[in-house]
Amino acid sequence: MFTSLPEEMELIEKHEEILGRRAELLEEMESRREQLKIERRQQATQSEAARQRNSALLQDLQKIEDRLSGKHLPRPYLLALETRYWASVEESIPVWEQFLLGKGPHPTDGPGKPHGTTKQKASTAKDRGLLPRPKPKTAR
Repeated sequence: MFTSLPEEMELIEKHEEILGRRAELLEEMESRREQLKIERRQQATQSEAARQRNSALLQDLQKIEDRLSGKHLPRPYLLALETRYWASVEESIPVWEQFLLGKGPHPTDGPGKPHGTTKQKASTAKDRGLLPRPKPKTAR
Protein backbone atom coordinates (compact mmCIF):
# COMPACT_ATOMS: atom_id res chain seq x y z
CA MET A 1 0.00 0.00 0.00
CA PHE A 2 2.76 2.31 0.64
CA THR A 3 4.35 3.83 -2.41
CA SER A 4 7.90 4.85 -2.61
CA LEU A 5 8.95 8.44 -2.67
CA PRO A 6 10.18 8.49 -6.30
CA GLU A 7 6.90 7.06 -7.56
CA GLU A 8 4.95 9.59 -5.54
CA MET A 9 7.06 12.43 -6.93
CA GLU A 10 6.46 11.13 -10.45
CA LEU A 11 2.70 11.05 -9.86
CA ILE A 12 2.77 14.59 -8.43
CA GLU A 13 4.63 15.83 -11.54
CA LYS A 14 2.16 14.12 -13.85
CA HIS A 15 -0.71 15.63 -11.87
CA GLU A 16 0.80 19.12 -12.16
CA GLU A 17 1.39 18.58 -15.89
CA ILE A 18 -2.24 17.53 -16.32
CA LEU A 19 -3.44 20.57 -14.33
CA GLY A 20 -1.26 22.87 -16.47
CA ARG A 21 -2.60 21.38 -19.71
CA ARG A 22 -6.16 21.69 -18.36
CA ALA A 23 -5.59 25.38 -17.58
CA GLU A 24 -4.26 25.95 -21.13
CA LEU A 25 -7.28 24.20 -22.67
CA LEU A 26 -9.69 26.20 -20.50
CA GLU A 27 -7.97 29.38 -21.64
CA GLU A 28 -8.23 28.34 -25.31
CA MET A 29 -11.88 27.44 -24.86
CA GLU A 30 -12.65 30.80 -23.27
CA SER A 31 -10.79 32.61 -26.04
CA ARG A 32 -12.70 30.66 -28.72
CA ARG A 33 -16.00 31.36 -26.95
CA GLU A 34 -15.26 35.09 -27.02
CA GLN A 35 -14.38 34.90 -30.73
CA LEU A 36 -17.66 33.11 -31.47
CA LYS A 37 -19.61 35.75 -29.54
CA ILE A 38 -17.94 38.50 -31.60
CA GLU A 39 -18.65 36.64 -34.87
CA ARG A 40 -22.30 36.13 -33.92
CA ARG A 41 -22.70 39.84 -33.15
CA GLN A 42 -21.12 40.74 -36.51
CA GLN A 43 -23.37 38.28 -38.34
CA ALA A 44 -26.44 39.67 -36.59
CA THR A 45 -25.42 43.20 -37.55
CA GLN A 46 -24.77 42.19 -41.16
CA SER A 47 -28.02 40.26 -41.31
CA GLU A 48 -30.01 43.25 -40.06
CA ALA A 49 -28.28 45.54 -42.57
CA ALA A 50 -29.07 43.10 -45.40
CA ARG A 51 -32.70 42.88 -44.25
CA GLN A 52 -32.99 46.67 -44.32
CA ARG A 53 -31.41 46.85 -47.81
CA ASN A 54 -33.75 44.16 -49.11
CA SER A 55 -36.74 45.95 -47.63
CA ALA A 56 -35.69 49.24 -49.23
CA LEU A 57 -35.17 47.51 -52.60
CA LEU A 58 -38.59 45.87 -52.42
CA GLN A 59 -40.21 49.21 -51.63
CA ASP A 60 -38.40 50.84 -54.57
CA LEU A 61 -39.49 48.04 -56.89
CA GLN A 62 -43.08 48.36 -55.69
CA LYS A 63 -43.04 52.11 -56.36
CA ILE A 64 -41.65 51.55 -59.87
CA GLU A 65 -44.22 48.84 -60.55
CA ASP A 66 -47.03 51.13 -59.37
CA ARG A 67 -45.81 53.95 -61.62
CA LEU A 68 -45.48 51.70 -64.65
CA SER A 69 -48.80 49.92 -64.24
CA GLY A 70 -50.84 53.11 -64.56
CA LYS A 71 -49.05 54.91 -67.38
CA HIS A 72 -48.44 52.54 -70.27
CA LEU A 73 -51.77 51.11 -71.30
CA PRO A 74 -51.75 49.85 -74.89
CA ARG A 75 -53.59 51.94 -77.43
CA PRO A 76 -57.04 50.66 -78.47
CA TYR A 77 -56.02 49.97 -82.07
CA LEU A 78 -53.12 47.82 -80.81
CA LEU A 79 -55.46 45.88 -78.55
CA ALA A 80 -57.84 45.29 -81.46
CA LEU A 81 -54.96 44.23 -83.71
CA GLU A 82 -53.65 41.84 -81.08
CA THR A 83 -57.12 40.35 -80.57
CA ARG A 84 -57.53 39.78 -84.31
CA TYR A 85 -54.06 38.25 -84.54
CA TRP A 86 -54.74 35.71 -81.79
CA ALA A 87 -58.15 34.90 -83.26
CA SER A 88 -56.42 34.23 -86.60
CA VAL A 89 -53.82 32.04 -84.93
CA GLU A 90 -56.47 30.01 -83.12
CA GLU A 91 -58.41 29.66 -86.36
CA SER A 92 -55.43 28.30 -88.29
CA ILE A 93 -54.23 25.86 -85.62
CA PRO A 94 -56.26 22.87 -86.88
CA VAL A 95 -54.99 23.26 -90.46
CA TRP A 96 -51.36 23.53 -89.39
CA GLU A 97 -51.86 20.69 -86.94
CA GLN A 98 -53.00 18.40 -89.77
CA PHE A 99 -50.00 19.41 -91.89
CA LEU A 100 -47.49 18.95 -89.06
CA LEU A 101 -48.93 15.52 -88.28
CA GLY A 102 -48.50 14.59 -91.94
CA LYS A 103 -52.25 14.24 -92.54
CA GLY A 104 -52.89 17.22 -94.77
CA PRO A 105 -51.43 19.57 -97.40
CA HIS A 106 -49.32 22.58 -96.57
CA PRO A 107 -51.65 25.33 -95.35
CA THR A 108 -50.34 27.89 -97.83
CA ASP A 109 -51.07 25.64 -100.85
CA GLY A 110 -54.36 26.49 -102.48
CA PRO A 111 -57.00 23.85 -103.11
CA GLY A 112 -56.07 23.53 -106.83
CA LYS A 113 -52.30 23.64 -106.38
CA PRO A 114 -50.35 20.43 -106.19
CA HIS A 115 -48.33 19.83 -103.05
CA GLY A 116 -44.72 20.95 -103.54
CA THR A 117 -43.01 23.59 -105.59
CA THR A 118 -43.97 24.49 -109.15
CA LYS A 119 -41.88 26.32 -111.70
CA GLN A 120 -43.23 29.48 -113.25
CA LYS A 121 -42.52 30.26 -116.87
CA ALA A 122 -40.29 33.23 -117.45
CA SER A 123 -42.23 36.35 -118.26
CA THR A 124 -41.19 38.60 -121.09
CA ALA A 125 -41.49 42.34 -121.44
CA LYS A 126 -44.37 41.83 -123.87
CA ASP A 127 -46.29 39.75 -121.26
CA ARG A 128 -45.96 42.57 -118.79
CA GLY A 129 -47.16 45.22 -121.23
CA LEU A 130 -43.79 46.93 -121.68
CA LEU A 131 -42.26 48.25 -124.84
CA PRO A 132 -39.39 46.27 -126.34
CA ARG A 133 -35.87 47.46 -125.66
CA PRO A 134 -34.03 49.22 -128.45
CA LYS A 135 -31.38 47.11 -130.16
CA PRO A 136 -27.81 48.17 -129.45
CA LYS A 137 -26.05 49.97 -132.29
CA THR A 138 -22.86 48.56 -133.62
CA ALA A 139 -19.70 50.65 -133.72
CA ARG A 140 -18.40 51.59 -137.22
